[in-house]
Amino acid sequence: MKNLEQYKDDLERLIATGEVLELVMAYECDPEALKNLEEELRERGENVFKKLPFSAEYQAWYSEAGALIRQLLPDRLDDFTSYYEKPKTRKEVTYESYRISDYLMGLRITRTGFAGEIVGPSAAIPRFRQQLAIVKAVKQRFESSLFDIRQLVQADLFDSELEAAKALVKNGFLRAAGAVAGVVMESHLAQVCQNHAIPIRKKKPTIGDFNNALKEADVIDLPRFRLNQHLGDIRNLCDHKRGADPTEEQVNGLVDGVMKLKKTLF
Repeated sequence: MKNLEQYKDDLERLIATGEVLELVMAYECDPEALKNLEEELRERGENVFKKLPFSAEYQAWYSEAGALIRQLLPDRLDDFTSYYEKPKTRKEVTYESYRISDYLMGLRITRTGFAGEIVGPSAAIPRFRQQLAIVKAVKQRFESSLFDIRQLVQADLFDSELEAAKALVKNGFLRAAGAVAGVVMESHLAQVCQNHAIPIRKKKPTIGDFNNALKEADVIDLPRFRLNQHLGDIRNLCDHKRGADPTEEQVNGLVDGVMKLKKTLF
């Protein structure tokens, strides 16, 4: 259950950091308005002003939070990134189209003859608050009795099995190592199909069946499809004593490929 505890710890830390960053952002936009909040800022554990500027901490927070959302609440990942990234269809910068990436650049829009700015960094504050709300929603789902922790437990099991496969390769048991990695790959692809509600008609589907289904549903692209095919071929070579034996390079490639697959395809 180490993954479960790690996710919980990471979420708590990300939320705490996000709450500090929210205050830092507000302070950067209007220091005068936060004069009366200095005591609250000091109560955040460490001196919040050490975290200035916002940009120094945000990028790491954004990357780590995005990775957790991708794993635990994938249907909100697009929303999370949209508050940071500039809209591809944006023709002009307005309050509605201003994003956190604009804030990090210090973008301000003014107009000749107009007193003050049209839109500036403060427009990014609601975007960051939405990102923080999504991270908090991950925690809510995580703690809910409706949240299925099976995949977290399964991830621990897969990690252990792949470590065992590595040990088998090291000791020269190439076919056994390939068979173990193949089982992990097949199980993971089955879970991905389930995550995307992709029906599998066969009673005993194989890696190829899951791979084809994921490609037809546009969950994976052609390069990923072909790589899965290649890994499946190595697995078959390990399982069936026909023709040449698998090489150590092939089996290591299979184990490493399954490790990467497990971390990048959900």
